Amino acid sequence: PYRRAASDRQCSSGCRVPLGEPRGDRRARTGEGREGEAAGGDHAVASRRVAPAGEDDDDEIVVAPADARCLEHHLGQLGALAQIADQHPERAAAFADEFGGAVSSIDAIADTDDLDGVMIATPAFTHAALACRALAAGRHVYVEKPLAMSLAEATRIADFARKADRKVMVGHLIRYHAAFIALQTEIAAGTIGDVRHVVANRLAMGRIRRNESVIHDLCPHDTSLLLALMGGEPESVSCAGVCHVTPGIIDHVSASFAFSGSRTASINTSWISPYKEHRLTAFGSTGSIVFDDTRPWSEKLTLFRDEMTPAGDGVDIKRAEPAFIPVAESEPLRAEVSHFVDCCAAGNTPLTDINEGLAVQRVLERMTESITAFGQTHTPGGLAATIRDETKTA
Repeated sequence: PYRRAASDRQCSSGCRVPLGEPRGDRRARTGEGREGEAAGGDHAVASRRVAPAGEDDDDEIVVAPADARCLEHHLGQLGALAQIADQHPERAAAFADEFGGAVSSIDAIADTDDLDGVMIATPAFTHAALACRALAAGRHVYVEKPLAMSLAEATRIADFARKADRKVMVGHLIRYHAAFIALQTEIAAGTIGDVRHVVANRLAMGRIRRNESVIHDLCPHDTSLLLALMGGEPESVSCAGVCHVTPGIIDHVSASFAFSGSRTASINTSWISPYKEHRLTAFGSTGSIVFDDTRPWSEKLTLFRDEMTPAGDGVDIKRAEPAFIPVAESEPLRAEVSHFVDCCAAGNTPLTDINEGLAVQRVLERMTESITAFGQTHTPGGLAATIRDETKTA
């Protein structure tokens, strides 16, 4: 079932949102973001539930996304977009005109009775307050990664969710990627034997932030993937970070993890890399699989079956031709948004629910503690020097 690897072609993957899409009969409402934030990070969207046959289609979902246009696009396509909110009314109006809907505000969204859910993708430091407000109003909530800026904030969201008996879904997008799902299927089938080590690299130039580091902006993606593949949280975390753009804001992170059963993993994340690399490699006892999200869909998953056998004082290595594992092309964001809409309609627990979000947040917290425990120093000129420490569970 595998195709032989031969090409070095590369492409970027992501949401395919057409420009100037007809608005059709979709409708939306919106909520406002925080003052003073950069464009694209201060936008909120509300969406309407798609009712099952025989039910009145009068319940709605509210969403607040950082990359609002893509979320609105998919909600509109699903017939679920209800409201859009933005601190810049003209931007909200433009989105509403393109995807259908009415411009609103966070206050209006919170006070509207016929909404099922809220999707939040405002600046990270606003996530906790907005999520708790939406939960208190009786809404299911989607929160774009990171869930929060601290474990204390994430726990507060979880407490509000329990009290309100509402669902929380965290936007760990790659968990909904068809290639990662196929990778999980191959591992479960024993294609590469027992997983021993996982390496995840997420490197690119920009988008550089000044109010959160790469730990909260980029690491949630691969942390979620590692926990899914390893089936639990690491026993120990060792992390190094460097600051070169904004003092005190980590630009590059290298982290190592030890899991039960002598399994290990590592993450390398940077938003100041001159080249783009979105690659995860799972090393097993009988082979390895590489998930490279910069490759075309037909080449995103590659299977390696190199044989290593002890030979005297060394090891003999027999290289095998790599083979591509077929993956059906799809849009991860579309799958993620559709999953949230379905969970709101049926009351199901999301794949990346509050418990998964808390687990990821705990690891991020330990990474931050690992970096800060030893103390942070700065080079002349205000650039932070490399800092490193290690934290371990009892």
